[in-house]
Amino acid sequence: MGITLDIDTKIILKEAEAFCAEEGIEIKLIYELPDSLLEVISKRTNEVSTLYYASVDMLKKRIKNGCFILMKDEHIYGHIFIHKHQFKKYFIYERSTLWIDSKYRKYNLGLLLMERITDLYNDTFLISIARAPKVHYYNELLGMRHITLSEMSTLLVEELEKLGKLRDEKNYRYYINTYFDSKIQLLK
Repeated sequence: MGITLDIDTKIILKEAEAFCAEEGIEIKLIYELPDSLLEVISKRTNEVSTLYYASVDMLKKRIKNGCFILMKDEHIYGHIFIHKHQFKKYFIYERSTLWIDSKYRKYNLGLLLMERITDLYNDTFLISIARAPKVHYYNELLGMRHITLSEMSTLLVEELEKLGKLRDEKNYRYYINTYFDSKIQLLK
């Protein structure tokens, strides 16, 4: 979007990390969780209107790509997953299922999880599809670029539609990382 932000994102992230340390909240990169915890997350995706529903089977597939969680005393207070799509010979990774417990939402922990997963997938095609303005703002803080459907290839838009991931641009916005932006011609 080209907006110049006057906030030092690194300071915000350091403050979020410090908050986690003070509260005893661990930030973990994981590749598996017990079914009981995946059931809680799946149920949450069905109850929270800002989340796209993810069944336990879907979450089992996504967690294999890496998931960051915020955990304290065996309780998950936040999570973010990666959903892997294949398009032509390329893989496109979608950040998904971002959730923070309501009592921790004012500490920028969503931004922290988004930053961690975005950094992990820095050298890949990474996309974020969301409707929450705060997520759009965080995407911009993390250097992702808003992209319209018309900027994507028709075939990619059709593929997203088949996967049930296509949202209307009135309610949803699409953001891509720098790598995706630099290689977008490969997907045309």
